[in-house]
Order: sequence, then C-alpha cells, then structure tokens
Amino acid sequence: MTEPKRILVVAAGNKAEALRMAAGLMLVDDRVEVVVWGAMPAGPAIDEQLQALDFADVPVAELAETGRVAQLAARILDSDVVYWV
Repeated sequence: MTEPKRILVVAAGNKAEALRMAAGLMLVDDRVEVVVWGAMPAGPAIDEQLQALDFADVPVAELAETGRVAQLAARILDSDVVYWV
C-alpha cells in the first residue's frame, strides 16, 4: 500500500470552483487541505462547499495578509500535489 499524498488546493481566482475540486478530491485516501488567497466571497455556492469540507474535516484556511507568500510557499513545499484555481 502506498502512503497517502498531501494535496493542497489554493483557492485564488475562482474560489467556488476550487472548493468544489477539493470536495471531489476527498473521495481519494489522500490528505486534502485548502488555502484561500485573498478574501473568501459569500454566497450559497461557497457555503455549500464549505459545509461539505467541514463535514469531511478538510482544513480550509485563509492566508494572512502579512507574510502570505511565505505561508503559501511553506505549504507548497509540504505538499505532494498542488492545484491552483
């Protein structure tokens, strides 16, 4: 059996689509994590995906304004796969 991959989804442009992708990636036995670049918009599409990710214990974190490039770089280096959406 192989070790689970560490998958990072960066929600930067189309945040709703990034959250949908992360929800779909939960179906594999890999660790999925979401980081948000910038502010998360409000709305039913976002809320629905956030609820699904919360239910599956997928961490969703907004990068702090100060030092977010360094924060993101550290998470990228800690990941096996990175999706930037």
